[in-house]
Amino acid sequence: MLKKTSLALLGAALFLAWNGLLLLFLWTRPGALPNPQNPQIPPNSRLLPAQLLQLAQDAETELRLQRELLLQIQKLSRLHHPKPPKTAPKTPKTPQKTPKTPQILPEPPQIPSAATAEPPVIPVLVLACDRSSVRRCLDKILRYRPSARRFPVIVSQDCGHAETAKVISSYGPAVAHIRQPDLSDIAVPPEHRKFQGYYKISRHYRWALGQVFRTFRYRAAIVVEDDLEVAPDFFEYFQAVLPLLEGDSSLWCASAWNDNGKEGLVDVGRAELLYRTDFFPGLGWLLLAELWDELEPKWPPAFWDDWMRQPEQRRGRSCVRPEVSRTMTFGRKGVSHGQFFDQYLKFIKLNDRFVPFTQMDLSYLKKDRYEPFFLQQVYSAPEIQLEELQKDSGRDLGAVRLQYRGRDSFKALAKALGLMDDLKSGVPRAGYRGIVSFVCRGRRVFLAPPSDWTGYDPSWS
Repeated sequence: MLKKTSLALLGAALFLAWNGLLLLFLWTRPGALPNPQNPQIPPNSRLLPAQLLQLAQDAETELRLQRELLLQIQKLSRLHHPKPPKTAPKTPKTPQKTPKTPQILPEPPQIPSAATAEPPVIPVLVLACDRSSVRRCLDKILRYRPSARRFPVIVSQDCGHAETAKVISSYGPAVAHIRQPDLSDIAVPPEHRKFQGYYKISRHYRWALGQVFRTFRYRAAIVVEDDLEVAPDFFEYFQAVLPLLEGDSSLWCASAWNDNGKEGLVDVGRAELLYRTDFFPGLGWLLLAELWDELEPKWPPAFWDDWMRQPEQRRGRSCVRPEVSRTMTFGRKGVSHGQFFDQYLKFIKLNDRFVPFTQMDLSYLKKDRYEPFFLQQVYSAPEIQLEELQKDSGRDLGAVRLQYRGRDSFKALAKALGLMDDLKSGVPRAGYRGIVSFVCRGRRVFLAPPSDWTGYDPSWS
């Protein structure tokens, strides 16, 4: 109450001081210049009406400014001194001994309805280096983003490549162009000399994410690289899954990518399907500032994405991923020298239709709802052999299950089915509890371990 009174007195003092200065200014103003068209009339008498008119106009203008100042003072007063919390109604005294009255706490803030809630601001961080083809990435991002205010684009450039910098700068204020200041070589172990590029990428990621979360102080961010093209509902998807990350501690990211998203392996007609996965997909992913608080102190010098897939970082958490990818890569050349590109990546199906995710109930992805339903769906599906699946047309048939019992068994089945067969810390790509869901010959297939599965074995990597 004392603070509120002080603020009101300060506002009144400012009001009076402003009026005093105004009167002093108006009474001490110098006279106007003589009127050359009628020099016979004494200066004071011929300029008096004009001065009075000008004085009235100036006074009106200053009063408007004072009104705006008072409104700002009132607004600040409301911000710093909200209405006191409601207290519980008084109860009549009784002769019985009453317990000690607990401290009255403020009412919890009212959560606005979905219809009136202000959409969150989610920046898109584009990691660039020496690809002038970043234009293809930026053109699609700017074409599909629904709002420049809600989805600001920040392009962080490493390498100092002049042609790429020129392309980025050509977008003007549509994107924010920041530059990694440290372009020096990195001292690496002799056996990693050929991996210098991976060290620089990890350094760039750390600096760029630090800018987003420390300098710009955003609460979440979407990370893409300069060789990705996004789908029409890319922003719709991330806007819809952000509340899941904020409300479910068992999720630590959402990705636009399906590692097994080749056209023959996904149900293109079910583009609205979303899954949980224990594998960190990357390639267009959303994270919260709280996760960066956790990862930044121990960020690795190289191979950051595989480091993310280690149990020490994942800590049993999952990511959300789509049935049909919302990104595709066109960057064959890079530090990985096209690894996986010709065999898998260039065949990834990019979703081409808009799915209104923000109008859908995605609470089924919360762990306590998703896991029982998913496991029941998988282990109630009949088990078949690979030969049966390969000769079956899949028409009018339901989901089936292929079972593997070890690392070699998994890799053999995955390779035969066209899936990515590598494992990171024992986790298969797109897998959840060891299960990989995909489509083969028009039917849903679950490549799964036995139902008594007890966890991932990092030695499978």
